[in-house]
Amino acid sequence: MRMLSILLASALLFAGGVAGLVAFSAPKPPSVMVSVAHSMEAVTFSDLPPIGHFTARDGTELSYRAYSGESETVAILVHGSSGTSASMHALAKRLHGEGATVYALAMRGHDQTGRGGDIDYVGQLDDDLADFVNALGPRELGERRILLGFSSGGGFVLRIAGGGYGKLFDRFVLVAPFLRYDAPTVRPGGGGWTNVAVGRIIGLSMLDRLGLHWFESLPVIAFAVAPEMKDVLTPFYSYRMLRNFGPHDDYLADLAHAPSSVVLLAGEQDEIFKAGEFAPLLEPVRPDLAVTIVPGINHMGMIVEPAATEAVAIAALAKG
Repeated sequence: MRMLSILLASALLFAGGVAGLVAFSAPKPPSVMVSVAHSMEAVTFSDLPPIGHFTARDGTELSYRAYSGESETVAILVHGSSGTSASMHALAKRLHGEGATVYALAMRGHDQTGRGGDIDYVGQLDDDLADFVNALGPRELGERRILLGFSSGGGFVLRIAGGGYGKLFDRFVLVAPFLRYDAPTVRPGGGGWTNVAVGRIIGLSMLDRLGLHWFESLPVIAFAVAPEMKDVLTPFYSYRMLRNFGPHDDYLADLAHAPSSVVLLAGEQDEIFKAGEFAPLLEPVRPDLAVTIVPGINHMGMIVEPAATEAVAIAALAKG
């Protein structure tokens, strides 16, 4: 009887501890990050393609922007955390100018698609991407399909490379990719871009390991989004969005299992990630990984600055 009482008390303490972690550690928005807030000011959007739509397997209408062409090279672009399809416009134009057919996706939970900052289950973004590829139809003879992602989108591309949908693509391009919150490439607090509710994540992870997916719609990370942009950008991610929009926990295994070539580019002056840490961390796992550090470029500059978009286009469209 005494043992039963101890077990019951322990269970109640555990439940109370988890409940406290989940309930009382919501993420607070960081101060606006100026380098991100002003990053798109030099981009011309007058030639931004209209939004197109496709239907995902759950019936949700998702969106993208198409930069059409007759090329044998198709590049699918995935924006970064909190981002939009339009944020990839400068890079998409550069790739299109080099002859590629380009599609810039608006990932579910962003850009007025689905519920802001949330998804239904971990893996739904993977399924959405596969549904988009299916909507493109069969490959043309000789067609190459490139998957390119920026920041969290780069981490997501690594996730795809290491998973079952990796076979859909011939090349993976990681631009200043997010690997994991505790990766040696990440600056503390994401350099000021993020504020993570660590306690809430711990509590939800404990429930997750028990097969309990309660409260996974709660926000666990806040981004340094300017107040006037909160209707355009996504200021928070839920637990399941955070788990899905990036690599698997073992991001090194994702890299090792990638079925085709992987290239990585980052800006020398990246204020969110430590650009110099990518090569020593990843090259031992994947000796054929090509890492390019672009001089004088910060994080957002990798998708807007001409020197950076040129470097990305060269790396993305190279054969092999």
